[in-house]
Amino acid sequence: MPQYMLLIYSPVDSPVTPEQLAEMGPRWDAYTESLKEAGVFVGGDALERPDVATTVRERNGQTQFTDGPFAETKEFLAGYYAIDCPDLDTALEHASRMPNIAYGSTEVRPVWDRTRPMATSREQARAGA
Repeated sequence: MPQYMLLIYSPVDSPVTPEQLAEMGPRWDAYTESLKEAGVFVGGDALERPDVATTVRERNGQTQFTDGPFAETKEFLAGYYAIDCPDLDTALEHASRMPNIAYGSTEVRPVWDRTRPMATSREQARAGA
C-alpha cells in the first residue's frame, strides 16, 4: 500500500497562543487515534520550533553546522505523520481533518517507492505509477 507523509506547517507568527496550543492537545490526540483506528497510522510526531534547529551541509569537502533552519520562511515544519493509504484521495481526506488546518497548512507527499521510478507528474503519483 502506498505511504504518504503529511507534513504539518505552522506560521512563524502563529496566531495560536501557548495556552491555545496546550488546549489543542486533546484534539491532536483524537486525530492521531482516528488514524490508528482507520488502520493508516505508521508514525508521526511534533517537532521543536526552527530556532532550535541545526542545519548540516557539506561544501568544498567541509562539513558545516549552522544554527537555525535551512531557510527563512513564513511557515515552518511543525510535525509530520506517515500514513499507509490505498490512494492519494484517502490521504487528502485524512489531512483535511487535521486540527491545525484553520491556521496552518499540510503538505501531502507520496513516499517514493524505490522499486519504481519517481513520479514525474501529480497524475503519475496519484496512480502510484
